[in-house]
Amino acid sequence: MASEIITTPSKLFPETVIVRGNETFVCYDPHKISSNGFWTDQNPLHFSTPLLLLQLSLVSLTSMLIDICIKPLGQSTIISQIFGGIIFGPSLLGHEAIVGRVVFPPRGKLIFETVSSFGLMFFLFTIGVKMDPKMMVRPGWKPMILGLSAVLPTLVFALLLAFALKHFVSLEPDISSALPIIAASQCLLSFQNVATVLTELKMIQTDLGRIAVSSAMFCDLIGICFMTVLCAIFQTSGDNTLISVLAISVFGFYVLVAIYIIRPLILKSLSLIPEGKFVGEFHITAIFTTLLVFGFLSEVIGQHFVFGPMVIGLVVPEGPPLGAALTAKLDIPVGKILYPAFLTASGLKTNIFSIHFQCFWTVGLIVLLSCIVKVGAVMLLACYMGMNIQESLVLGMMMCAKGLSELVLYNLLLDVKVPIFLISMVIVVTAITTPLIKLLYDPSRRLVQIRRRTVQHSKRDAELRILVCIHDQQNVPAMVNLLEASNATEESPITVIAVLLIELIGRANPMLIAHQSHRMLQPSSSRSGRTINALRQYELCHEACVTFQSFSSISHFDTMHEDICRVALDQNTTLIILPFHKHWEIDGSIGSTNRGIQNTNTKVIERTPCSVAIFVDRGIMRDSVSILNGQSSYHVAVIFIGGADDAESLSYAARMVRHPHVSVTVFRFLLLGSDNTRERKFDNNLIDEIRHANIGNDHFAYQEEIVRDGVGLAASVRELGSMFDLILVGRNHQDSPLLVGLGAWIDCPELGVIGDMLAEPDFERTASVLVVQQQRLKGKLINRISKPVIIDEDPFLAS
Repeated sequence: MASEIITTPSKLFPETVIVRGNETFVCYDPHKISSNGFWTDQNPLHFSTPLLLLQLSLVSLTSMLIDICIKPLGQSTIISQIFGGIIFGPSLLGHEAIVGRVVFPPRGKLIFETVSSFGLMFFLFTIGVKMDPKMMVRPGWKPMILGLSAVLPTLVFALLLAFALKHFVSLEPDISSALPIIAASQCLLSFQNVATVLTELKMIQTDLGRIAVSSAMFCDLIGICFMTVLCAIFQTSGDNTLISVLAISVFGFYVLVAIYIIRPLILKSLSLIPEGKFVGEFHITAIFTTLLVFGFLSEVIGQHFVFGPMVIGLVVPEGPPLGAALTAKLDIPVGKILYPAFLTASGLKTNIFSIHFQCFWTVGLIVLLSCIVKVGAVMLLACYMGMNIQESLVLGMMMCAKGLSELVLYNLLLDVKVPIFLISMVIVVTAITTPLIKLLYDPSRRLVQIRRRTVQHSKRDAELRILVCIHDQQNVPAMVNLLEASNATEESPITVIAVLLIELIGRANPMLIAHQSHRMLQPSSSRSGRTINALRQYELCHEACVTFQSFSSISHFDTMHEDICRVALDQNTTLIILPFHKHWEIDGSIGSTNRGIQNTNTKVIERTPCSVAIFVDRGIMRDSVSILNGQSSYHVAVIFIGGADDAESLSYAARMVRHPHVSVTVFRFLLLGSDNTRERKFDNNLIDEIRHANIGNDHFAYQEEIVRDGVGLAASVRELGSMFDLILVGRNHQDSPLLVGLGAWIDCPELGVIGDMLAEPDFERTASVLVVQQQRLKGKLINRISKPVIIDEDPFLAS
């Protein structure tokens, strides 16, 4: 009979613990669920509920503090969450009898691991909801080949190395039997691992990030099938092949039921919800109930309970309305509390003092060489496809991301001792690859433009390529008026590139969608469809001189600027027009504010490869009529103080004034007693060119106003708000003396001093505002000595 150790109940430790060999039995009073507090002379930690709350609180707070400390080092959140468990495990604080028995006693560990298992189940469900099953089956030939190059060579090499080590190295029986599984797990390429790391590094929008995510999503299909077969074998003890095959077959039938019965029912119920309405609680409750039922059925048919919820998540339509509602419900309780509890439960099993050096270097050798093989295989194929060596190396390291998938596999298929080594390897690999990716790959470098893309420096009859960003369809009428005022002609055509900004909700992988280009209106009831049709209507009104292209950027606001700058660079855009983050009501008050759009605008201004403008739309206050039909006029004012940005806005207005229904008035503000500086001469030359080109044009007017200080400038500017439909102004004015003291009260730095002043809420100020910034070459202003814009009619002067 095995030796037996019995710990009797005491005031500090209320349970009876019996240890027989490798088995531990905990005898605990089942009635001690919730306590009455200290008032009845009871220790709340002797009861299950307060103990669980204390565990979750300590783990969450500790993980947050560790995350704050390691974030500057470029580390992933998963490291802090696992470390949170290791701290309370037997390696550190749990090594002391008092701390380990009070905070995580045997009875507390059991409940904590049960709760963390539910967290894992719901978390994998949300991962399934966010994934696009079509990309798993049809990812494209390049991600498919790159994904297979990461999986197959790694699998073959790791298995050969594992069998060689088993044959030539004397290992413990547990490690020796687990080596093939450890080796096979190294070939896994998990979508969740890759997407989590790239999202934290803000690289998921980059070209390499998209390829890595698409490859991982395809390989996840292979990994799910692989883990399903292994679970069926291990759950049936592998003794009866027929039972294992039967378990796999029943699970296949289970998947078919989810695809051909559950999914159509979900789609049918969603079709009954009116557009723009939220998903009701009935749908949410029905999905969660189905999730629990399918988790139970997974256990019944010989699979692990996590596979059922994952399959249900895959058949739920991603994105709004249902996918977004589900992820919104689960994001905080599951993503921030229960899922970290599972990672912490893995860390609680890790005792670094029990790691034997021979086992450690054996497992470490397999993991290290497998990562090298995976990176090398991906690099070779990526270089063959045309990538440079540095990008190929970064792509290979992206596909080495480790995390949840490995921890789930290790905890499901291996005994308690083996994850000690493997959890350490997950931490080491993640800790090394994450900062290296950040160090070697800077996605903003490819957005550095070395060619001039400005309105001022374009030839007079050159094509104007405008990229308009639209977040709210209410801005479309005013945006169409602005495009119409830009004066598209056969001699000087306009290409409009529209990017619809859609916040990523309810799905994991961001997307940049290029819509089909055809000169006809498409029947569509969606918001994006109506927006595209409205802009295409503008194209149809100018068939000979306007070309229209449309894209949809489905992304988080933190990384949406990557899509905007990428499209602008690829399409050789001259000017980007961004929406303002505030919307006005008809009474002049602020109706809504979107800080995500403001954040995107700021990042685009910092990294734009061409000139950029922010459009403050006040069209709802003027009830203006579209100028497409030629029955109304469009009055434009230009505020000119000096500098490159004002020169860009004036050059844009010089194009507008050639439109028969647009009138332009230039207001130049001069400081009383100011010297005729060198910068003033450049501004004078530009204004003289434009005035000379518009001699005899009744739609053009020029006024100079001399002011004494910034107060006089502010008073004059405010008077223009109700006289015009649109006011153009530069964002920066090169530290003009007129602006001294005005910048102290600025609310929106992305608009500059004058733009922020014009965008203040005011019922009397009804003009829309376009704040323009001229392109910076490598962060610097374009040399003003270079030739200014040529507006003269003589074609030989435009070089």
